[in-house]
This record gives sequence, C-alpha cells and structure tokens, in this order.
Amino acid sequence: MKTNYPHFGGRFEIDQKNHRLKEIADLEALEGFWEDSDHASKIQKEKSLIQDVTNTYNKLQELWDEFEVLVEFAESDGDEASATEAAQIYENFLEAFLKAEQKVLLSEEVDPNNAIISINAGAGGTESCDWASMLYRMLTRWAESKKFKIQVLDVQDGDAAGIKSATFTVTGNYAYGLMKSESGVHRLVRISPFDSNARRHTSFASVFVSPEIDDDIEIDIQDKDLRIDVYRSGGAGGQSVNTTDSAVRITHNPSGLVVTCQNERSQLQNKIQAMKVLRSRLYDLEMEKKKAKEAEQEANKKEIGWGAQIRSYVLHPYKMVKDHRTNCEMGQAERVLDGDLDNFMDSFLRWQVHKEIPEGASDDV
Repeated sequence: MKTNYPHFGGRFEIDQKNHRLKEIADLEALEGFWEDSDHASKIQKEKSLIQDVTNTYNKLQELWDEFEVLVEFAESDGDEASATEAAQIYENFLEAFLKAEQKVLLSEEVDPNNAIISINAGAGGTESCDWASMLYRMLTRWAESKKFKIQVLDVQDGDAAGIKSATFTVTGNYAYGLMKSESGVHRLVRISPFDSNARRHTSFASVFVSPEIDDDIEIDIQDKDLRIDVYRSGGAGGQSVNTTDSAVRITHNPSGLVVTCQNERSQLQNKIQAMKVLRSRLYDLEMEKKKAKEAEQEANKKEIGWGAQIRSYVLHPYKMVKDHRTNCEMGQAERVLDGDLDNFMDSFLRWQVHKEIPEGASDDV
C-alpha cells in the first residue's frame, strides 16, 4: 500500500494552502474584485506563491508514488530494471525535496518580497572599489540566473576603477529571503592587479540587503523629518545611470539614513524610488532593533574591515570561498564570483534555523 513520505504534507502545510487557494478563488469571483487593481495584484502574488508550493508538493508526491510502484515490481517480480529505475527516481525525489525544503525555510513575513541591495567599498581606495564592483557583478549574475529583474537605482564610480557604492533592486519571488544571506562584510584576498610589485592585498566591501516593503506594512515617515536634495548625477552614465539633473538624495534626520536614486529620467520618479528604499531601510532598522541580541545582526553593524567579515574569498595562494557563519566552503572561487551562490544561500537558511556551527570548525581561510 502506498504511503506519503514521512512528515511530507506537514512540512508543506498543504491542507492549509489548498484551503487558502479556495478562499482566493472565492474572492476572485466577487463582483468588483478586479476593480481594485492594487488589492487584486497583492492577492495574485499570494496566489502565485501558494501555487508554487502546492505544485512542488504534487510533483514530489508523484515521484514518491512512482518510486513505490517500481519498488513493488522489483520486490515481487525480481525485476532488476525496475530496481534500477526506482533508485534513479529516488535520487530525483531527494534532489527535488531538498530544493522544496528551502522554500519551507523561507518562512519570515518578508521573505517572499523583492530585495533592495546596497554595496559599499571599504577602506582601501582602488582595491576596495574594484572588489565592490566584483560583488556587484556576482550578485547581479546570480539574480539573472534566476530570471529575476534587476533595476539599478544609484551607482557612484570609484576614482580610478570599480565603484564606491551601488544600490539596486532585485524583483522576483523570494528575492529577499534568498539574498539576505549576503548581508555583511565580504573579504577578498588576491594578488592585486593594481600593484606593479604583484603583492597580495586584502580588500573589504559591505553588502546590505533589505526587503522591499509593501504599502500594507505601515512605516511612519514625517515630511518634517526629511531633507530632499536634487543634484546632477556624476560619472559618464555607466551602469545604466542617467546624467540628467533629476537625481534625488533623501536624508531621514531621526535615523541618519541617506538614500539616493538617479536611474529614472524624472525627478518625481527618482523621488518615488528613493522613498521606497527609505521605507525598506527603516523597516529593516526596526527589525534589527528587535533582533539586536542575535550575532548575525551584529555583524552588519561592525566596521568594514578585519574581524567583521561574514565570508572570505581567497584567490591567492590557494582558491577558496568560505562563509564564516555556516562554514560552507567552495574551492572553485571563480564559479562563486560568477554568481554560483546557491550552496551558500541554502546553508545560511538552515543555519538560521538551527544556529549550529559544526564542531572543530575554524574561522581561518
């Protein structure tokens, strides 16, 4: 007799999700539902997220049922071909299950939201600016591999190479939940391409990831607390940034937060985007206060330098990328810098839940 995979439905809360889908179908049938486009859009996003989970569950159940049938054939008839196929189906099931389990780990309220990413070069001049641009490339390549949409809001070029800072949004289901693993200080060790003596250099840059906040999450921003400056964007228009006089900088006096946007062609659109970033930063600031005792939040508040890094990228004298929170390692550093971040993101989600570091682990790379 076929049985569900142990704890299978419970992990996905499939009954509750099917019930919610029925509720959404009833809402869609109500007169006037589609007239409120903003509300309908939010409901449709929720529906898409739930259907993603239920479809995953159905696929896993189908694989498990197929596996059990093949096992029955193999055991009752001594069919070696069925046994071989059953082993392959089981491997496929495990691979799909681990990917699906990641979605279960993305359980925080804002995990399904879009992400707003800010990158800042640390001390070190050209070296750190070049490292910041490498991080920008790494994160945008990862997002592109997931078919997520990227919108550049602001880029400040380095004096000689690279970037001093960059802010961009990543739009897609669970963009924030996945990319929050990248928040913190990133350390690079390599032979500097800017050093004529070919010496080894260590560079630092920080990445800050915050969720894009929907309008239904209330963030109180008073006009009297804002200072809004308009200026002409710098540089030669690289990184898809315009060079009109419409760039906007907003300073939130109570928190000291400063956000800029210069990507849009109109001053009004830049202001709207900058306010969106500010809302996101203020929300994240409140979440940090609530989690101030947790070590991973403290890491984001440290100086961009020694002792603060969450991950090290070593290109010389050997090649290794290591996350100091989870001890996840990859020897193929070039692949990581090309955007292969899935292992690090998955390890971070599991570490968040268990908060356990393997015994005997070292922070040295």
